[in-house]
Amino acid sequence: MMARFGGVVVAGGVLALSVAALGEATAFRPDYQVPLHQPMPITAAGFGTHSEQCGSIPDTEDGWHFVLPGDFTVFVSLTVTFSPGGTQTITSFGPPTDKHAFAASAPGAVLESASAIVKTETGKKQVLWFNLSHTCPATATPTPTPSGTPTVTPTPTPSGTPTTTATPTVTPTAPTSPSPSPSTSPAPAPAPTPVTTTLPVTG
Repeated sequence: MMARFGGVVVAGGVLALSVAALGEATAFRPDYQVPLHQPMPITAAGFGTHSEQCGSIPDTEDGWHFVLPGDFTVFVSLTVTFSPGGTQTITSFGPPTDKHAFAASAPGAVLESASAIVKTETGKKQVLWFNLSHTCPATATPTPTPSGTPTVTPTPTPSGTPTTTATPTVTPTAPTSPSPSPSTSPAPAPAPTPVTTTLPVTG
């Protein structure tokens, strides 16, 4: 009984230890803001370090890979402004961990500003900035061009033809105009001529 009880105590102690370690790993200090370490403006093609893959960003866009120094700080949000493209805020991070962030921009866009809200584990030193690790300049942009051309051509042709067919319907209304001509034929002007023959008879 004592051996079984001792085994339970040991197992419980291991479980308590792992829960404590897990709680310590997920405890963070309050969130704070940090700037990008590299000076801006920056283009993906003009940045010194390139790679073929930036997370799940397609090769039709410029990819940007940001990373936090050390192993105890993670991203909460990342805000970047591109020209063209405007401002975007990213709240989903990795892979492989939340200390890695990826952004996408139009090919040739300029990174005008970048800042991040981060959090550091309790008892660890806070970071002063985050880095642009590398960029992935776009390598393909031909896909959007063919989709716009075929849709415009078929629409205007059928709409113009039925409007010309409406003109022959006006022509059959013209034969109704000769109908007023019989109104002049029933004029009884020759009827008074026999009246003049009766006048000499009375004389």
